[in-house]
Amino acid sequence: MKYVKVLLGVWMSGVIAMSLGLPMVALPQRWYEFPIIPGLEEKARIMFFHVPTAWLSVLAFVSSMVYSIRYLRKKNPEDDLRSASSAGLGFMFCILATVTGAIWAKFSWGTYWNWDPRQTSIFVLLLIYGAYFALRSAIEVEEKRALLAAVYSIIAGVTMPFFMFIMPRILSSLHPEPLINTQGKVHMNTTMLVVFLSSLAGFTGLYFWMWNLHVRAHRIAYHRF
Repeated sequence: MKYVKVLLGVWMSGVIAMSLGLPMVALPQRWYEFPIIPGLEEKARIMFFHVPTAWLSVLAFVSSMVYSIRYLRKKNPEDDLRSASSAGLGFMFCILATVTGAIWAKFSWGTYWNWDPRQTSIFVLLLIYGAYFALRSAIEVEEKRALLAAVYSIIAGVTMPFFMFIMPRILSSLHPEPLINTQGKVHMNTTMLVVFLSSLAGFTGLYFWMWNLHVRAHRIAYHRF
């Protein structure tokens, strides 16, 4: 576990340094140069952080739903713990995705929030999972709490793709993707793509490390009592 933490620290430090430090030029000639994305320019750097946090929200909420299904099948408290822990991390990364998106919106649209379809959909998703934690905190009986939370997590997990992928695409949006990525392709040079994929990999590793750490901490706390 110690070596994983060190590796993640080094990996993420490298990703952050390259994401923010490598220059953007109109016609990249050297391996360490990023191309300028029309309409975004330097603001495009936020995609190295915004996209991974949004991706981890999806991964965490799906994982929470999977372990909720496992709990309903086996009634194993460990599955409930993993489901709740993953939902908590998903909620945190969803907030980070919202904040990084709002920062980009401020520089691009002049305001942090304007109820764009993507902002609205992620806000609704935050409300849905906020209610999940309210439900868990309102029920004291462990088995009943785990049962109701598992059912709710499955329902929330089923609705999540609509708010993350469908709703933002069926309504007109100021989000840059429909403007600069109309062909559904990622227009990056090799260096930018490597840094982007490295960021995705690093954030994914960070999620699994935090998830296991959170589960272990709860196990220890549970056995103390």
